[in-house]
Amino acid sequence: MEKYSELAVHNFKSGFNCAQSVFLTFAERYKLDSETALKISSSFGGGMGRLREVCGAVSAMFMIAGLEKGYSEPDNFELKSEHYKLIQKLAGEFKKEFGTIICRELLNLPEGADDPIPSIRTQEYYQSRPCEKFIAYAARIIESELLNKRSENFPVQVKADQNQ
Repeated sequence: MEKYSELAVHNFKSGFNCAQSVFLTFAERYKLDSETALKISSSFGGGMGRLREVCGAVSAMFMIAGLEKGYSEPDNFELKSEHYKLIQKLAGEFKKEFGTIICRELLNLPEGADDPIPSIRTQEYYQSRPCEKFIAYAARIIESELLNKRSENFPVQVKADQNQ
């Protein structure tokens, strides 16, 4: 199970943002070339363009969930509901481990958007950022909750109070 986590962390250490690092790891499975995968996921780094909102690793996890279990029928309420339940389950798994899916909270940053200029990637940068563990964990969730499950395990059951 560590193969995907290690590849995602390697991608991050190669200079890709959190979303790109995770999404690229699984791109080949969906017959996406690297350039396309990197472009699709490029906007989601830094909590969506350094707005520090939803963590890029989590956004990539959701994009992969769409590729794996998404819907394409706009009027199929049942499929939409099943998919959103899955997204909530994936977010819940990440939250159980880290307490939040919000980038600024994960990084202990102040409220609001960050400077749009990305940080230069140095050894000090990588040592100061906890992003590697978020990226690795998102890759583990994808593998265990999406890729190793059979279709009979879906739809994922979500507690009734989450639907309010």
